[in-house]
Amino acid sequence: MLAVVCISLCNAQEQDKPIKVIVFGAHPDDCDSGAGGTAIKFAQMGHEVKFVSLTNGDAGHQSMGGGALAKIRIAESKEAGKRFGVAYAVLNNHDGELLPNLENRLKVIKEIRDWDADIVITHRPNDYHPDHRYTGILVQDAAYMVIVPNIFPNTPPLKKNPVFLYMQDNFQKPAPFSPDVTVDIDDVFEQKIYAMSAHESQYFEWLPWTQGQSVLEEVPECSEKRLEWLASSRKFAVKKEFTENLKKWYGEDHSAQVISAEAFEICEYGKQATDEEIKRLFPMLGQ
Repeated sequence: MLAVVCISLCNAQEQDKPIKVIVFGAHPDDCDSGAGGTAIKFAQMGHEVKFVSLTNGDAGHQSMGGGALAKIRIAESKEAGKRFGVAYAVLNNHDGELLPNLENRLKVIKEIRDWDADIVITHRPNDYHPDHRYTGILVQDAAYMVIVPNIFPNTPPLKKNPVFLYMQDNFQKPAPFSPDVTVDIDDVFEQKIYAMSAHESQYFEWLPWTQGQSVLEEVPECSEKRLEWLASSRKFAVKKEFTENLKKWYGEDHSAQVISAEAFEICEYGKQATDEEIKRLFPMLGQ
C-alpha cells in the first residue's frame, strides 16, 4: 500500500513540474521558424523553453559580416526571445563553419543537461545547409550521451533520456520527413510572425537577397506591411501529407479547420515515447 502511495505522489509531482523544452538551430532564427508557434504555446501554459543557435550568424548577410553582424544577430535573437516568451542563447561558432566535432558535441550535451530537458528539437541531418546538417548530427550524437555519467563529468547527467524530435523540412533523400507530432498554431500564428520579425537582418534583408533583387524589392518599408509580407512569404500551411497525423491528435473536426501547424518527427536515438507520453509532453495537443 505504501509503495502505491509513493508511486502516486511521484506521478503527481511529475505532473506538476514544468515541461522543459530546448530547441537547437544552426543560426539565429532557425528555431523560430521551425518551432516558434509550439514554443509560444508551451510558454503560455507555464512550461519552459530555450532556443539555442549553434552559430552566431556572422556570415548571413549581403553587405556586412563578422563581429558587427554577429552583434546584430545576437540582439535580434534577444528581442525575439522576449516576444516568444523563451530563453534564447547564441553560441560563438562562426556561421558556415560549424563542424560535428567533440568540442561542439560537449557544448550541446551541456546545454541539454543544464536545461534538464524533457524535449529536444532540432534539424534533420539531411539539409541543404551544412550548418543545419551538422546541428542535427551534433544533437543526435548527444542523444544517448546526455545520460552517461563519464561523458563530460563536470556537468551532472540527466536521470532520464529526453524525447528528441526533428523540425519539418521538404527534403526527400535519403528519406522524407515523417510527422509524429503535429501542433495546431493558428491561435498563436500572429505572435509567431511578430516574434520572427525581430530578426530584421535575416527575414527582410538577407533571405530576400538570396532569392534575387526582385524579391528584395518586394519587402515593404512599413512594419505592419512587413508582418503581412513575412506571413505570406513563409510556408506555414498544413501540408496534405500531415493531415492524418493532425487528425490523430486533434480529431477530424478540429483538424479540418487548422490552417497553420508545426510538425515534428521523433528521432530514433532518444526516448521512444508512447502516445500517452506524447500527450503529457505536448499538453496543447487536442486543445
